[in-house]
Amino acid sequence: MGEEFNRVYELVVTSVVPMSEALFKVTIPLTIVSFTLGLVVAVLTAIARIANVKFFKQISEIYIWIFRGTPLLVQLFIVYFGLPIIGIALDVWSAAIIAFSLNIGAYASEAVRASILSVPRGQWEAAIALGMTYTQILRRIIAPQAVRISLPPLSNIFISTLKDTSLVASITMVDMFMTAQRIAARSFDPLTLYVLAALFYLIVCTFLTFFQAKLERKFSKYI
Repeated sequence: MGEEFNRVYELVVTSVVPMSEALFKVTIPLTIVSFTLGLVVAVLTAIARIANVKFFKQISEIYIWIFRGTPLLVQLFIVYFGLPIIGIALDVWSAAIIAFSLNIGAYASEAVRASILSVPRGQWEAAIALGMTYTQILRRIIAPQAVRISLPPLSNIFISTLKDTSLVASITMVDMFMTAQRIAARSFDPLTLYVLAALFYLIVCTFLTFFQAKLERKFSKYI
């Protein structure tokens, strides 16, 4: 029993460093970059759906329908393994960022759109009466309120994205989960390594949830 405990303890200690490196060099950067780009896509998509331009509205609705109606793993496989068939070969980082950003954009656009539409119509009308342009109204009147309203759902999407990054192991990207898989294959102890990986995700997501709560309390002061 003592020997088994020492073996597991040594395995955990030697695995923490490489998994931590993968977490900070791959998992977290991939989450931040993908979410940032996805948020840009979400804002543009939400505006396209709200604006009274039929062509852009239809394109945005088709985009949302496709990416919300198909699994993220399938989207990753199409971008990384499928596109080279038609001559578009991407490295693993580019493929992961594109797939994640488009997926995030589809889901986050609904949160952004809902937050924009939740602003009372009277504020739009008052701003128009003051002579503001559509862009000025969005930037000065709507955006500050929409940010506060959309903060909880967008924060949840960010946390979900961090967990979903474990899928990139399936396209050979050496993230934290892939690192755990490789160590598990060498040590023949998948249980210990996968539990350790779960603890890593749990710790980071707990911190993000705590940070989210603080942000929400801060923004609630401006209600």
